[in-house]
Amino acid sequence: MLPLLGVAAVKLQAMYTSGELLQYVDLVVSTSRPMNVALVSAVVVVAVAAVLKCMFSRPSSPVYLVDFAVHKGLDEWKFSKDLFIPMSAQTGRFTDEELDFQKKILYRSGLGDETYVPPWLYSKPQYFDYEHARKEFEVTCFSAIKDLLNKTGVQPRQISMVITNSSLFNPTPSLSATIMHHFKMPHTTLNYNLGGMGCSAGLVAIDLARQTLQLFPDSYALVVSHENLTNNWYPGCDRSMLVPNCIFRSNGAAILLSNKGKDSRRAKYELKHLVRTTVSSDEAFGCVYQMEDDKGIRGVRLGKELMSVAGAALKINMTRLGPKVLPLSEQLLFAFNLVARQLLGPKQVKAYVPDFGQAFDHICIHTGGRAVLDTMEKQLALSTELMEPSRAGLYRFGNVSSTSIWYVLAFIESFRGVRAGERVWQLGFGSGFKVNSAVWVANKKNKVVHSAWEGFDISKMRAEFAEAEAEKQAYLAAKAAASGGATPAPAAADAGAVQASPFSLSTLPETSVVVMDT
Repeated sequence: MLPLLGVAAVKLQAMYTSGELLQYVDLVVSTSRPMNVALVSAVVVVAVAAVLKCMFSRPSSPVYLVDFAVHKGLDEWKFSKDLFIPMSAQTGRFTDEELDFQKKILYRSGLGDETYVPPWLYSKPQYFDYEHARKEFEVTCFSAIKDLLNKTGVQPRQISMVITNSSLFNPTPSLSATIMHHFKMPHTTLNYNLGGMGCSAGLVAIDLARQTLQLFPDSYALVVSHENLTNNWYPGCDRSMLVPNCIFRSNGAAILLSNKGKDSRRAKYELKHLVRTTVSSDEAFGCVYQMEDDKGIRGVRLGKELMSVAGAALKINMTRLGPKVLPLSEQLLFAFNLVARQLLGPKQVKAYVPDFGQAFDHICIHTGGRAVLDTMEKQLALSTELMEPSRAGLYRFGNVSSTSIWYVLAFIESFRGVRAGERVWQLGFGSGFKVNSAVWVANKKNKVVHSAWEGFDISKMRAEFAEAEAEKQAYLAAKAAASGGATPAPAAADAGAVQASPFSLSTLPETSVVVMDT
């Protein structure tokens, strides 16, 4: 900019000295309409503003994802579906009807047989105390942090800030202080602890780290995501509060971010976009609410209005993210479709769903449940290939809350690899109500088998998925034949596509939304 400004200044000075500049000004004022004078003035103002912005605005430094690690789970914590009902029954807390309800939720959830649960939740007696809750955090998160530090070669004393997120487990001292104490970090390390932000909190923590790194150059930020089962296991009988017991599993993820120039080559990814959406209406605020049931037992109440709230938040987030990532052709098609629907009516023109598959090479969606993933696949018109990593994350580890997007990315790196320049989209949902998106661009080829995915039989998973799909189609065909040949609407648990809006989630069943977020 400085050389250009210098050339322009010399030219204007020469024109002013020769009188040519004043002649141009007189010509415009004397022969042009007022509109032209206003236009010239506006151009001058915009040009000056652009120059000042370039001269005085502080450019944001890049934020690199050096590496990340996720906790695999201990063999003695493995918890198959066949163990769930007898172990739940032996606690003596549930009736046969309540056990049958939980069984249906579990077998429709998309979970496999090698997920992990702390054994003291199903021991006799059970333990829900803070001592065991802290133990769960230490087992799942300390291991992930150690793995991350070993992979990157970064020492605890080099970390400038620690940011933790756990929605419902927030002890004193905080989880971030617990990490600092355990790993002997210096007193100069900043620490932040995020609570109450649901399954989307992992990307909220990334955003906080991004903003903090802009203030502290040449720094490392450690982000640790976790949701605690021990502290949040619900021993009551309210069905809307029982669902998390069925599908949430143990988890822990550690992510190392950097703004150091030397990390630009070795870092796996660079953060390009982070779009956060919070719908703060009364309905949105109250649709996920921690409270006591009618017997005084603490749990999380899920309101029926959560359907419309989730759809509105997702639509807003996609509308803001789309212009940043979609090809111009997709943006134009969507704009033309929107105008046509306004002029001719939504019944005459089918809603156009932008092809987000053109914008991203890999997609990591929060593994809330099978119905959630089915709905996302249909409404965003995503291919089976793009959805497989998220389905695999749900199958292998269950709903692991805010850490799920990192388990999914670990699957992608382990079984597919990410080439330099490819774009990765992470999408999370959370109470509040929030929908958050992060877009990463790979700095290099990332093909490494994460320990959490070692030994995973992907062919077995695909065979089970194919069998389940065949059973579903057979059921629908039999139902159609029984109703006289009419094609039945998709069952509620399968969450069919919505015609009214390309981003609406209004067909999600109530239990599906419960699965999506706590």
